[in-house]
Amino acid sequence: MLGHVLTAIVTPFHEDESIDFDAFQRLARHLVENGSDGIVVAGTTGESPNLTDEERLDLFRAAIEAVGGDATVVAGTGTYSTLHSVHLSERAHELGADALLVVTPYYSKPPQRGIVAHFEAIARASDKPIVAYNIPARVVVNIEPETISRLAEIETVRAVKQANDDLAQAKHVVDTGLDLYAGDDVLIQPFLELGGVGGICVHTHIVGPQVAEQVRATLAGDVERGREIDRELEPAYDLLRIQTNPLPIKAALNLLGHRVGGHRLPLPAASEDEVAAVRVCLDRLGLLVAA
Repeated sequence: MLGHVLTAIVTPFHEDESIDFDAFQRLARHLVENGSDGIVVAGTTGESPNLTDEERLDLFRAAIEAVGGDATVVAGTGTYSTLHSVHLSERAHELGADALLVVTPYYSKPPQRGIVAHFEAIARASDKPIVAYNIPARVVVNIEPETISRLAEIETVRAVKQANDDLAQAKHVVDTGLDLYAGDDVLIQPFLELGGVGGICVHTHIVGPQVAEQVRATLAGDVERGREIDRELEPAYDLLRIQTNPLPIKAALNLLGHRVGGHRLPLPAASEDEVAAVRVCLDRLGLLVAA
């Protein structure tokens, strides 16, 4: 297993939109010191569509250098192209990433047998564990339960990051023997209660210790404590609903002094109203006082 709490880390940018690798490594270390068992690099939250291949690879290198000895580094290598995904996976393997996050191919809307073939090709390119990322809200296509069963037959597919709130489909992932990670932060508690191992999260940028406690408590059988923490974290879930990820989490990190900068278009800067709403959520969490 890759860990119980993994954070899908943001990609910090300078004002000129170049990557701020120093800020990235500082943040990676902060996350690992505050509840995260590992980080997922160049995923959705890391603005992967706006990164060049070399920038992705440089981020993988930087992550391994910063926390590779202490935490799991999962490289986001999935794209809508199988050939491209294979190339990135081979390079991430060479660099020493611990695992690969591979999203369902998007835009082309492949049939389910195409999804299986996509993962089979990547599995042939590397023996690193693969986390299949099912997020139908962004890629339009859902990985159906029958397809999950077929992916489970691929030796290196070890886990699913499930951003689909259908609990029956989530339970099916568990029943196949794959590790189930919540791919939407609000799903962590229900997924844990049906056999999940944890989450690949965004809110753990700011509430990592609380989420780590929630996961530990629930897995140890103290479900009521897990649910109590889940209720306490409602402002963090509200924060992520303010605007498209990663706009609100970057705004939150900047307000808390982490200096992760802005975004590359088509993601705009957070508006004044959005920043104000983020501030309210942070205040409800008691984080602004702590900052």
